[in-house]
Amino acid sequence: MSGPSLKKKDAHTSIHEAALNEAKELRDLLQKCLRNGEEKKAIQVAEITIEHWESRTLKHAEAEEEGLYKEMAAINPKVEHLVAQLTRDHDLMRRIVQTMKRELETQTVDERMLTLLDCLVIIDEIHNDDEMNKLLANNEC
Repeated sequence: MSGPSLKKKDAHTSIHEAALNEAKELRDLLQKCLRNGEEKKAIQVAEITIEHWESRTLKHAEAEEEGLYKEMAAINPKVEHLVAQLTRDHDLMRRIVQTMKRELETQTVDERMLTLLDCLVIIDEIHNDDEMNKLLANNEC
């Protein structure tokens, strides 16, 4: 069973926006470190950024999959295809974060990390829009 804030469009949107804005700020900070040649700081920012994606966005995704998506599909079987798409978005984000973690094992951070972060942001923006405007559009429980 999902928490009540996941079912309310405004509250759910706030959760998404806060996490995404923080992720964008961390991405920009990483870019600044790379431009300034601050390698050690870039590694630290990359580690924090990965932790952010895991603890905020991906934990939230897990809660959606375990509760909200199942409940919404049970109420309206017509959303099963959409739920599958939204779950795929989560899977893509998980895979990208895992790629970032593997790359960070070398203790070097470069422009590819920024590209991966940009991919995460784009997927998350599309995902959030679909979730709010397709899944929760008519749900104000």
